[in-house]
Amino acid sequence: MEGTAIPYKMLSLDPFSQWLGIEILECEIGSCKVGMTVRKEMLNSMGKAHGGITYSLADTAFGFSVNTHGKYAVSIDTAINHIEALEEGDYIIASASLESLKNKVGFYIIEIKKGNTLVALFKGVAYRTSKDWE
Repeated sequence: MEGTAIPYKMLSLDPFSQWLGIEILECEIGSCKVGMTVRKEMLNSMGKAHGGITYSLADTAFGFSVNTHGKYAVSIDTAINHIEALEEGDYIIASASLESLKNKVGFYIIEIKKGNTLVALFKGVAYRTSKDWE
């Protein structure tokens, strides 16, 4: 399967990302950009987006981008820094890019933005298996 088609297949098989309302905006080998709108049911007790929402968007962008190389790839380490709070109706975009690929391990940076404002920074390490996407 062509690498840039893999994220679309993954999204079609991913009920959680579908529930989030994630859409693929751009996709290239080693990178992917996805977006979504924060909904009321995604808010925490303070009326702000739950941190898991930003994390989930970034994790989806990460997962999609690591699989564009054509092999099944899985997350082995992630971390996120929350910079700005989000509110209902905010549209956010996560842009994942490959920083370094060493044999079967890839290092990625994912920026989450609302407009031009950086709202979170996610770092991920992925392991590429030998299994091909079909």
